[in-house]
Amino acid sequence: MKSENEMTLEFPSKSANESFARAAVACFAAQLDPNMEELNDIKTAVSEAVTNCIVHAYRDTIGMITVRCRILPEHVLDILVKDKGCGIENIEQARKPMFSTGGADRSGMGFTIMESFMSDLKVASKPGKGTTVHMKRRIVKRGGKA
Repeated sequence: MKSENEMTLEFPSKSANESFARAAVACFAAQLDPNMEELNDIKTAVSEAVTNCIVHAYRDTIGMITVRCRILPEHVLDILVKDKGCGIENIEQARKPMFSTGGADRSGMGFTIMESFMSDLKVASKPGKGTTVHMKRRIVKRGGKA
């Protein structure tokens, strides 16, 4: 599908970059004129996806995270968060609430949160090759704005 606008970011899997990714995606999404609830939902979903890369994909090492955002027809924000980390052996299990490979201090709610805040969520992964999280959110079009 042809995008109306797009951007791509690439950054190291350092926890300080999670807030950078949130802010960058929020700024990009602003062109769709989201309300505060929509914007907060988007930021939270991006935060969860990037945190998964930092905590799970690269565990005890630093790797690169790619975030690609596109504006699609029908006022849809399309977000891809990709890593080249350890991958997920069982995606179905990883998407279940309360499942985590990150230890006792992790809630295991990342995918559940992403799914609840986005219109669509797909996860693709190969052990040893990395994971791609693809999220879409349709933004409500308000008052005659394009």
